[in-house]
Amino acid sequence: MNLVDQFSAYGKWRTTAAEAVGRLRAWLARNEVGDAQGELRLQYVLDRLRDDKLTVAFVAEFSRGKSELINAIFFADYGDRILPSSAGRTTMCPTELKWSAGDRAEIRLLPIATRATHTGVSELKRYPEEWEILPLEDASADALQSALSRVGETRRATQDEARRFGFRVDPSGTAGLRPGADGLVEIPSWRHAVIQFPHPLLEQGLVVLDTPGLNAIGAEPELTLSLLPNAHAVLFILAADTGVTQSDLAVWREYVQGGQGRQKGRLVVLNKIDGLWDGLREQARIDEEIDRQVRSVADTLEVDPAAVFPVSAQKGLVGRIQDDGGLLERSRLPVLERALTEDLLPTKQEIVRDGTLGETDDLAGQAEALLEARLAGLREQLQELTDLRGKNQSVIEYMMRKIRTEKDEFERGLQKYYAVRSVFTSLTNNLLAHLGMDALRDETRRTRAAMLESTFSRGLKHAMEGYFASLRANLKLSTDEIGEITSMLEAMYKRFAVEHGLKLSPPEAFSTLRYERELDRLEKAFNRQINNTLVLVTTEKHALTQKFFETVAMQARRTFELANRDVEQWLRAVMSPLETQVREYQLQLKRRLESVKRIHQATDTLEDRVEELKQAEVQLLRQIEELRELAADIRAALGAATTDIPSVPAAEARVA
Repeated sequence: MNLVDQFSAYGKWRTTAAEAVGRLRAWLARNEVGDAQGELRLQYVLDRLRDDKLTVAFVAEFSRGKSELINAIFFADYGDRILPSSAGRTTMCPTELKWSAGDRAEIRLLPIATRATHTGVSELKRYPEEWEILPLEDASADALQSALSRVGETRRATQDEARRFGFRVDPSGTAGLRPGADGLVEIPSWRHAVIQFPHPLLEQGLVVLDTPGLNAIGAEPELTLSLLPNAHAVLFILAADTGVTQSDLAVWREYVQGGQGRQKGRLVVLNKIDGLWDGLREQARIDEEIDRQVRSVADTLEVDPAAVFPVSAQKGLVGRIQDDGGLLERSRLPVLERALTEDLLPTKQEIVRDGTLGETDDLAGQAEALLEARLAGLREQLQELTDLRGKNQSVIEYMMRKIRTEKDEFERGLQKYYAVRSVFTSLTNNLLAHLGMDALRDETRRTRAAMLESTFSRGLKHAMEGYFASLRANLKLSTDEIGEITSMLEAMYKRFAVEHGLKLSPPEAFSTLRYERELDRLEKAFNRQINNTLVLVTTEKHALTQKFFETVAMQARRTFELANRDVEQWLRAVMSPLETQVREYQLQLKRRLESVKRIHQATDTLEDRVEELKQAEVQLLRQIEELRELAADIRAALGAATTDIPSVPAAEARVA
């Protein structure tokens, strides 16, 4: 199965899973088994399945054949190049190729001047008026070529203007943009580009991220701190005729490897191997030369040779367009595609599967526990009423007193439950005080003031490092609060299970490890790009402060926003089973008491009520079976192993 087929299969897998989850959601609502919190959780699962994206980023210095590789892998079915792939610089700004249902076919270009506003690209995406938007009348190869050619537009700027936009200027051209004879430097016209068109792969959730070279890539902090680290796969492209140059090595270490060693989904592509096809050497000697280059690249980048893929993007594209299987195979492009699908799609699919199952299994388990509680209560009523057959009024009165006693005991237990709810609310407030956005904003203001008041680079360094220390301390306090909440709820769950027979599993645990690791990654990027002697000494205080807050602090805020969303969802989910079971138990006690009261008043209703309860029992058993089938359908749609759950035999369930 080729790459296009793999992505298509992945998209269909998500669609099938979403349909199965949708059936569970509708069934819970129709049978009045779910609650508002469960509805929100299932809606979140459906939104995640529908909007799930797979981002593949292509990173390289100029003239490494990056755009040609994108054409060959994803867009050969157009019969021509889609991304401009001529000699020289063709991609001058980060470019996203994507499509979502409801989008319009268009190219959106963000002017480079928006860098002076110190506003992130993700924030500016909310304001269409900041972008130049050009409609794509059709998604033909010619229209796309014409639109995408604008990504490479440049303009001349003064050195001060270039610096204000975040570019480095270096007279030698080694560490930045080189001024021309007129003293001006060439900069991109655009800061970011988004290309939306309905290609089959993009419709399935693929997002292709095409990046510029070193001097441009380093000028857009959001690209280096967010887009690239969060990409599911990053292809780092080298050219076989140049090997690993100093600028290649800088891009690899600063923006791809990130000081963390090879990560899953980080592949090295050695492009332009067709330059060795000189027609004078045998294929065996050519293969030996390619192998030597692969080992050399692997040694320089300190990666496993198996992570380096020699290809010819140009020959692969030609082979695809001309349907030349031999040329395509010789280009070695299919080998890279297999590695990409084996490295990317199974990992992504596993993440989506685990996240979906975590929610649906939990909600289906809660719903089944509720139905089982209803069944247990109904059977208790049925047994009580069956035992009343032929009994006198005194026995019935005794039964009423017994149920009232149970009700009184439960009411006393509810006082403890309400006390726990009060403590839970207090602990939740403490947790959100540490993890919430108000605390983050306070720390941000404190750090900004400390940086602006500092007179030496050491003060700037301490303020920025203190920012990370404070965020870690808040996460530690949050972890402590989460532990206290979990322990308290475990005790309450156990009490109600033992004293009142409620079927309650221990509350689900919650970990802040994910956000701690994201802070680790962010701090490493901060140390590489900002917290070093060269930057601290050579960058003006206000410029450094602005850079810190529009890059590092912005990413930290997103991490805490995600943590807030996740912990609030956990808080809702962790109380929902207990609240639901308490309500259900109260309702069952009320129904039992009303049934016995009616029989006390009119003995002839006894048999009618027994028959009603038997029919209700059959209905509950059917609902439990339906729920289990729906849960099994979701597991089957996700490709997860189905847990064998024995059905409830109706014959065993009945009370004679």
